[in-house]
Amino acid sequence: MNPTRRTVLIAGAGAAAALLPPLPANAAPKADPAATPPYASYWYPDSLPSGTPGSGITWRSLKSWTAAGDADLAFNAASVPLAPRFTPTPANSTARSGQARIQSLVSFGPTSSNPSQGSATADYYALTHWAYVDELVFWGGSSGEGLILAPNAPIVDAAHRHGVPVLGNIFLPPTAYGGQLQWTRDLVQKDSSGHYPLAAQLVAVAAAYGFDGWFVNAETGGGDAALGADMLGFVKELKSLAAARGQRVTWYDAMTVNGTVSWQGALNSQNQAFFQAADDMFVDFRWSASTLASSGQKADQLGRSRYELWAGVDVESNGSNTSVSWDAIVPAGKAHITSIGFYRPEWTRNHLPASRTPADFHAADDRFWTGRSLDPSQPDASDPWRAPAVSVADRSTVSGVPFASVFNTGHGLRWYEDGVVTSDAPWNHLGLQDRLPSRRWVVRTEGERPAVSFDFAEAWRGGSSVLVDGELDEPTTVELYATRLPITVDTVFELTHRTDAGAVNVELAVATAEPSAPGATPPYTFLPVNSVNDLHVNSVNGWQTVTVPLTGLSGTIHAIGVRLTATDGPVKWRLGGLAVRETVGTPAAPSGLRITAASGGDLRLAWNPAPGDVRHYTLHRLLPDGSRRFLGGTCQRAYFLAGLQPEQGEQAARLELRAVGELYTASDPVTVTHTW
Repeated sequence: MNPTRRTVLIAGAGAAAALLPPLPANAAPKADPAATPPYASYWYPDSLPSGTPGSGITWRSLKSWTAAGDADLAFNAASVPLAPRFTPTPANSTARSGQARIQSLVSFGPTSSNPSQGSATADYYALTHWAYVDELVFWGGSSGEGLILAPNAPIVDAAHRHGVPVLGNIFLPPTAYGGQLQWTRDLVQKDSSGHYPLAAQLVAVAAAYGFDGWFVNAETGGGDAALGADMLGFVKELKSLAAARGQRVTWYDAMTVNGTVSWQGALNSQNQAFFQAADDMFVDFRWSASTLASSGQKADQLGRSRYELWAGVDVESNGSNTSVSWDAIVPAGKAHITSIGFYRPEWTRNHLPASRTPADFHAADDRFWTGRSLDPSQPDASDPWRAPAVSVADRSTVSGVPFASVFNTGHGLRWYEDGVVTSDAPWNHLGLQDRLPSRRWVVRTEGERPAVSFDFAEAWRGGSSVLVDGELDEPTTVELYATRLPITVDTVFELTHRTDAGAVNVELAVATAEPSAPGATPPYTFLPVNSVNDLHVNSVNGWQTVTVPLTGLSGTIHAIGVRLTATDGPVKWRLGGLAVRETVGTPAAPSGLRITAASGGDLRLAWNPAPGDVRHYTLHRLLPDGSRRFLGGTCQRAYFLAGLQPEQGEQAARLELRAVGELYTASDPVTVTHTW
């Protein structure tokens, strides 16, 4: 094997975020389609701008969209269902459940030329703090590209794995940004029976693409009372149709009931009808302590939850350095007033220099979501940034066996399999992200606290591992997952770990009950890992995989962690994989792998899904020397490969596709060849 050979995973633009990000769309299907890269979809409501679209931009009408005519639908349709969540006992005494929630408006990429299935760079907003997010909005749109955006499938798959619904965005821009009132009229047009055909189209798109509804942001001025009435009727019908499909609608505080655009910064008589028609409302940034207080009271009077109001917090420019009147939203000493709506928290990536690494991004992102202490169990009371972990209880979806994680964050500098590099190409694909620890990082020790982080220099599988780096002068427990996992006589843990420096005794920490109070330590039982019988240990490339039986434990697992005791320090210790299982099964193989279009070394692939549960699919190239090179992975049933080149003396490239299960066992391969 030659691990230094590079293969481009996806062609297309990187993840540079724009203020109003564009998403390119799908060309109409052709009898003999070229192997063009698929992009996330975007539309105008109906009529298109005058003139000619810019390079890389495709103008298309939502009104004329059909699933059958969507050439890129297989690349863009999410496949992971929305997971149910539960709320464990909070990690600290200030975080609350059942009060303020968090909505996040994120621009993951440009509106046009935004790759459907990741790209060949590790420089990406790889959101991992899903435990604090209740609703993600795929922010973007522009007057020159398109106004209605469907989120990329990898983002939806990652969010759904963590129980977070994702909304597409409808952006009707201010006239200063090229907005045209005709586009608003197009959106709310009625048919001969008085219905709103684009409301039905929006619901059909979300159902076909597998996301959870729409964020409606009408900011084009010049409207009148008649247009306001049409918009209200449209939102009501959109909500009714969406609810029937398990979708939701959020209204942005911009257009008022009389059709004009006037940001209120409050719930009041000017937007109350839109709030009543929708599931919730983003309150514009113009709010004050008094207007939020009155908004909460009005929501109460309407019989609605005040936490269905997202108080806008603009963090695009300053991120965790933003000055916010936190007591107006989430006061420490009394009930929360409303929920929080973060606008553009991808600042945690964008403000960093161009030389940023994945580790740089995660350090900034942890600072944003967890706070200056970097430990949600020990908030820094003097921190002016009131991080979500301080006020909002985290949630978890880890409630069924089998459960496994290789701590893959959805991007990386290389790709690893069993601790070996099988591609050294940087990559991002959030659909490959694991369910990740929600509390980063709770560390309990009487001694010096080690640094705990996702690390990208080595991994067992995927692109990252958990690195614990420090003196470990006292026994140290690193908490990993809050869970609701039933224990049976066959339940075992598997732990894959590696010691890079020093020497350390490793124990598995398992709690079968909740902590006695918020912030208290779970009642852990510690099970030996290092001293487990050698028959249960498998060592590969310095990594040890140990099977640990749950001897003497019964009931339900509520928390999982590891306790590390140094016998020679300082210590660098990695956690590469964790699994809770009863048996080990191998997924069935997919079938019908085929090349649907080819242009030189650019290929469109499709296949029939494997029967049974599949986590994702991986694609490898079988090289002439018998080794395999990782080309990419996806949760979808189609994939685009770019830039394949013949190996020396090779007449055809041989590609292998495998289904991967929850425990990362892989099916037998199915193959296809591409003749040069």
